[in-house]
Amino acid sequence: MKPVVALAVVITLLAPVDASRPASADTEDAAVAVIVREANPGSDAAEALVEQVGGTVGDQISIIGGFTATVPAAALSVVAASPAVISATVDHQAADLTAGWQDATNLGDFVPNEWDGSMLHVGYQLGVNEYWRAGYTGTGVGVALIDTGVAPVEGLAGNGKLINGPDLSFESQSDEFRYLDTHGHGTHLAGIIAGRDPAAPAELTIDNAESYFIGVAPDAHLVNVKVAGHDGAVDVSQVIAAIDWVVQHKNDHNIRIVNLAFGTDSSQDPRVDPLSYAVEQAWKQGLVVIVASGNDGNAAPVRNPATNPYVIAVGAMDGYRLRGKDTQPIPDWSSCGTDRTVDIVAPGASIVSLRSPGSLADVDHPEARVADRFFLGSGTSQAAAAASGAAALVLERNPEYSPDDVKDVLMDSADTFRKVSAVCQGSGKIRLHSAWWENPDGSNQLHLAATGLGSLEASRGSDHLEMDGVLLEGEQDIFGNTWDAATWTLAAAQGGSWSGGDWNGATWTGGSWSGGSWSGASWSGGSWSGGSWSGMTWSSNTWSGGSWSGGSWSGTSWSGGSWSGGSWSGLSWD
Repeated sequence: MKPVVALAVVITLLAPVDASRPASADTEDAAVAVIVREANPGSDAAEALVEQVGGTVGDQISIIGGFTATVPAAALSVVAASPAVISATVDHQAADLTAGWQDATNLGDFVPNEWDGSMLHVGYQLGVNEYWRAGYTGTGVGVALIDTGVAPVEGLAGNGKLINGPDLSFESQSDEFRYLDTHGHGTHLAGIIAGRDPAAPAELTIDNAESYFIGVAPDAHLVNVKVAGHDGAVDVSQVIAAIDWVVQHKNDHNIRIVNLAFGTDSSQDPRVDPLSYAVEQAWKQGLVVIVASGNDGNAAPVRNPATNPYVIAVGAMDGYRLRGKDTQPIPDWSSCGTDRTVDIVAPGASIVSLRSPGSLADVDHPEARVADRFFLGSGTSQAAAAASGAAALVLERNPEYSPDDVKDVLMDSADTFRKVSAVCQGSGKIRLHSAWWENPDGSNQLHLAATGLGSLEASRGSDHLEMDGVLLEGEQDIFGNTWDAATWTLAAAQGGSWSGGDWNGATWTGGSWSGGSWSGASWSGGSWSGGSWSGMTWSSNTWSGGSWSGGSWSGTSWSGGSWSGGSWSGLSWD
């Protein structure tokens, strides 16, 4: 029997072969290493074809139904076009990586058809074993996930696992879609943070968990605060309202952590920016706020509100590339920062997590589905989720820790990469088996306090909601109400920006914004009609959440996207 190559070696080192481009005269006779995925793994047709064109068959890769091979460059198009072959992709393990790493992580033609936790486990990369073996799995720790909603699929549907906060999205008035993840992003992050297969052992170790889907803090509970719908449409004012709600209700569900994979390209000083002020107030009132840095490239500044110096700004690393020893572990799409840089990095490339069936990402990228239940994604969103899970473990063991203590422990115990700029890695990779032995130094962060008195419009940067050609812009919130920064900042600092069910003059009752509060609101002369959500577009996407099989969300507009349904029969909602 031929030796089997481990999937982890090849999963992120592939780039699609352009079978339509002829080889040059200089490379025509060159041999290239490829990964061949067979249409019928039980047949020898693909192997025979490789040998027929003058190539050599290498090792079998059973998990993808394929094998490694070396073929003449001129014969790539012949192999790729054969009906016996699903895909033939260059194995960059034997070649120089190109600068376009996000393209190189395009797994559209390479999705494993079986789950293998031992090779795709985020917790393994973070070193959770000390915590798990001692019984610390996040029990009792609440993580507020301000995102696109959560689908309570297998792995998230256990009793008490998922608690619905307010739905502040445009889908809040829909009984069918309220709280649910019609986009796919929130469910993916929820799985990374706290997913747990119901059949998994009660007492976890890395070894006994490898056959199951397990998040980093599998017994933490998630508070689902939905702010964006199927197309990702959301305004900064909605995100600020969500943060304020979490602050005021943190004791209701023992919320200790806020996971925010949202960021705008605002250049406004974080000391006056309203969104930056909101996360700073959450931090000062006892919440560990973990923010994705963004996916704009290594030379790009981190996104707002990761610009705030108090919060934990998380960049992405590629754990699979580390197997190449000296290869660059920071993907070139992860924003590193300029004046304000990332604090730490966590696994964010080619992450397998839970799938939201029928969501926009699921419908647009069926090639990213893994073993039916799972979905493949990359981005600093995924890295932030991994960091939130790590923080939950630290807080369960040390419930007395302040947010500054958690940040200190995670940063001081991080593992610094050699030959990697401090700008792109901060203190380095989260290393929980070192954090176990780390104690906070007792000092508090001392930064010039934010005022929040800046411009709401500037906080949006270039990202604006649009309806019927009218942008939501200026100093007004999602309802068209005037933004009074002085009144809001005072209330937010006191943890009282929500008055009963009202926020900035709008009313939220019974799980959603009330219908009456939408009608009559105007955006620069454009009337919001209320009730029709399909017209909402997002002129420039602000979610920091990743590339789904190579399709980056960064800069993408979903103006033509529509919710494609999906069957939820048999699912129960706690």
